[in-house]
Amino acid sequence: MFRDRQDAGQKLGASLEALQLRNPIVLALPRGGVPVAAEIAKVLKAPLDLMIVRKVGAPGNPELAVAAIVDGDPPDVVLNREIVEAYALGDSALRVLIAQERPELERRREIFRGKELPQSVAGKTAIVVDDGAATGTTMKVAIRALKRRSPRQIVVALPVAPPETVEELAQEADLTICLIQPARFRALGYYYGSFPQLSDSEVLEMMAMAREDRRHVAERRHSGANAAGKSRHKAGT
Repeated sequence: MFRDRQDAGQKLGASLEALQLRNPIVLALPRGGVPVAAEIAKVLKAPLDLMIVRKVGAPGNPELAVAAIVDGDPPDVVLNREIVEAYALGDSALRVLIAQERPELERRREIFRGKELPQSVAGKTAIVVDDGAATGTTMKVAIRALKRRSPRQIVVALPVAPPETVEELAQEADLTICLIQPARFRALGYYYGSFPQLSDSEVLEMMAMAREDRRHVAERRHSGANAAGKSRHKAGT
């Protein structure tokens, strides 16, 4: 049981810090993954960014994903080939379904990013974070999209998920960290003392705070480097 999402993020951060991951970048699945990821980014002193995913539903069954669009430059389309084949969807039908969901992806991008582009993950350890996973479908899509963006390593970080979901994600990612794996998985909120719904404005506020924290870290490092340089100069004179 976690007190709240921040508590979950601090505990995940401690587990990830022990791994000494190289050049990490923390990627949150909004909305619920943001407060968890923000705490991880603080612990690791790593940049924080979002992975915005929009599901593309099957004809007549919008809850069943035939594909997903992942925000990027350009966006990635990840197909669920088993569902595509089950519905006998051709390329033209798929293009129509995907086109119908692009406006919602653009709307979410505009809300959460504005004109800001996603940060590059090339050569970095990409840590994908959510506040939990039942089936792990969204996380799988995020991982598959990330693989096209040349990260050094992909790490999944979850506070809680069923063992079978963790096993499936472990086959997709390079490393999967999940703190609680209940055999009988209940609703996600059961594992948190406080589990409120988050608004878009709260997500934006958390992202702004993370950028400010990152700026302060960079300033302290710069100041430390300058002080060390002056000390060496004095020692040499």
